[in-house]
Order: sequence, then C-alpha cells, then structure tokens
Amino acid sequence: MPSQPLPTNSLAADIDRAAAELTPQLIAWRRDIHQHPELSNREFRTSELVANHLRSLGLDEVRTGVAHTGVVGLLKGAKPGPVVALRADMDALPVTEQVDVPFASQARGEYNGEAVGVMHACGHDTHTAILMTVASVLAGLRSRLAGSVKFIFQPAEEGAPEGERGGAALMIEEGALKNPEPDVIFGLHVTSMLPSHVVGVRGGPLMASADQFRIQVRGRQTHGAAPWRGVDPIVTASQVVLGLQTIVSRQIDLTHEPAVVTVGAIRGGVRNNIVPDEVNMVGTIRTFDEAMRDQIHARVRETAEGIAKSARADCEVCIRRGYDVTVNDTALTALMRPTLERVAGAGRMPPMPKVTGSEDFSCFQQVVPGMFFFLGVTPPEKDARTAEPNHSPRFFADEAPLPLGVRALAHLACDWLEAPEPARRLE
Repeated sequence: MPSQPLPTNSLAADIDRAAAELTPQLIAWRRDIHQHPELSNREFRTSELVANHLRSLGLDEVRTGVAHTGVVGLLKGAKPGPVVALRADMDALPVTEQVDVPFASQARGEYNGEAVGVMHACGHDTHTAILMTVASVLAGLRSRLAGSVKFIFQPAEEGAPEGERGGAALMIEEGALKNPEPDVIFGLHVTSMLPSHVVGVRGGPLMASADQFRIQVRGRQTHGAAPWRGVDPIVTASQVVLGLQTIVSRQIDLTHEPAVVTVGAIRGGVRNNIVPDEVNMVGTIRTFDEAMRDQIHARVRETAEGIAKSARADCEVCIRRGYDVTVNDTALTALMRPTLERVAGAGRMPPMPKVTGSEDFSCFQQVVPGMFFFLGVTPPEKDARTAEPNHSPRFFADEAPLPLGVRALAHLACDWLEAPEPARRLE
C-alpha cells in the first residue's frame, strides 16, 4: 500500500493554528451542551445550536430534521475532489449527574414513562462541540480544500425510546450518506479508559455487537414447604444462569474472538414461602464476529431450553439483535494511522484493545469504509484503570485534550482529501 503523503506544511500548521484559536469557543460549546443535555430523539436545543452554527459558516447545504433531530452539513472545497464524512453523536443519558463542576446538569426528562435526571455521561457533548469546531476550522480553509466534507450530527446513538426509531440507521435511510455519498467516514469517542491526550485505534473489529435477550422460565406455583408438589422456576432459572456462563468458557473458540454473555437482571417471586409460577431474566450478548454471534444466539436458546426441560419447566427465549460490530476498515486504518500518530505525538498511541461496548457508527461503516477511534479524557491526577467509566453519574471528561480531537478529525479529513487517488482506493 502506498504510504500517505503529509499535507503541505502550511495547511497542517493552519489547521493547528485555527484549532488553538477556537479552543475557548470549543470549551464554551462543550459546557453549554453539557449543562443542557437532551435524551435520544429529543435533541431539539442541541440540533438548533448545531444548525445555526453551520449556517453561520456559509456551508453549501444544511439539512435538519434527519432522523428526527439530526443535522447534516456539506462544505464544498474550492477544488473538485472526493468526499469525506465526519460524524458526532448528540444525545445524553437518563443519568443524574454527580460531578461537582460549575456547568453540571440539573436537567430532568422522561425516559420510557419515568421521570429521570439527564446527563452527558458518555461524552457526546464533547463530540458535538469538537465537530462544530472542526466545521469552523475547515470552513476557514475552504479555498484550499480539494473535495467536500460532510458533517453528520447524529441523534439517538444511545438508542431510541421504546416504540420509536432513530440513530445512524434511520439517518442512512433518510439520505445522510447521499447527495453526495462520502468515500470514507471518520468518528471519535472520548473515553475514561485512556489517559488524556492518548489516542486509541485498531484495524478490524474495534467494538462489539450488542444484543439483548429475555428468558422466561415457567414452572408451577406451590408452597415453599412442599416444592415437590410444583415446579420451581427459581432453581431452574439459577441453573440457566450458570449454564449460560459455560457458553463462552466452554462452547466457543475464544482463540478466534472474545465474547460476553451477561445476565443483568432476574426477577421472580413475592414471598419467602411461595414457589412462584415464573421467573424472568434479561441480559446482553457481546461478540466481535458475526458467525460467533449466530452461534452464541443458538447456544443461549439450546442451553436455557434444555435446562428447563430437564426440570420439567417451560422456557421462552427472545433475542433482539442490536448494534453490529464496529469494524474499522483495515486498509483505511493503515493509511490514516500516520495522521493520528503525527497529531497525537510520540508515545501517545499505544496498542488499542478491543472494546466490549457497542456503537451504531457500525451502521455507517456498512455503507462506506470507516474508521472510529478513541480519545482519552482521564486527567493526569487520575488512573485510567480505575477512573469512573462512561455512563457513570461520576464520569468526568478532561477538557484539555478536546483540541486534540479537533485537530485529529480536521487532519484526517484534509489528509484523506490530499492523498493520491491510488491510495484512496483502499486496495
């Protein structure tokens, strides 16, 4: 594969200069969005902020209302060339913030009929602010761009509310990757798994698929003093939980890819001396390979149903497929890794392990080649190995590395547009 040329020194320097000058605005946007979080498919204020900013930059096109609240902006360079897309997600989580910062969220919302606190506990506020700033940087360099940049601000990455659709899949259905279709797409995610200013990327599977399962074990209610007169779904469900753990440890080839089967909740019974009629449990399945994914689904059904049958109980297994594996195009990742290494600096791109969390950026990668990477935001005084994780009410994102996120996306876009055509074929 041809090595990727560096951009002209003046362009690279101007990107960095503009990112530095815009840092105060970047931080102001981040804090404003953090203080006013909005749940999935309800990102009305955030999308208006984004759309107004993109219009103020004089972009060639700004579409709103894509997948409910999504925004898509198109910046055409002065010279013809390929198209690169950059994506950020905008939604927050039903989490009550416990971080002591002046811009902490006090927001409340409704999630599936329940009143909840709302917090940017996954860092999407930083993603949105970073991409808004990248738009400013690249709009200022329009006269030197050979090609176009599509800015995709996505709602509902955390999942649409019950009974609704949303997220990347719906954005694609509604034309986010059309007119024009990008040749590649890049995205980032802040994480407490890495120290501040550290960048993580890997080719191939990066983040896991995420599927949900529900298992209902039905027995026959009886007095707890005479369990032989009924069928005990609690004991049976306990055996099912233990049986499920052998799927990963004993029934699949872990030398190929890792996998996780977790029971997250189990409910049954109302009284100490009554064996109930049924027990319900829910859980998640995480895989990095589609064939293994199908295999584990089948094993979950076989295991649960087999154990239930042996106990004279009935069993119903429902598995709902969620986000697919986030797979970085290996050729694209190899081509663009030097850009990230240059921008991050020496020693700031250690080997990145697979992540068992999931991302619907995978939907975009199924349409065009894509690369997703991580930006560490755990401050120096904290240990990334024990820092509060994303989705925690105590998740804290250091703002110091956010300009690095701006520089990384801007340089990736420009380096891709500047790359020779043979390299862009990703062969």
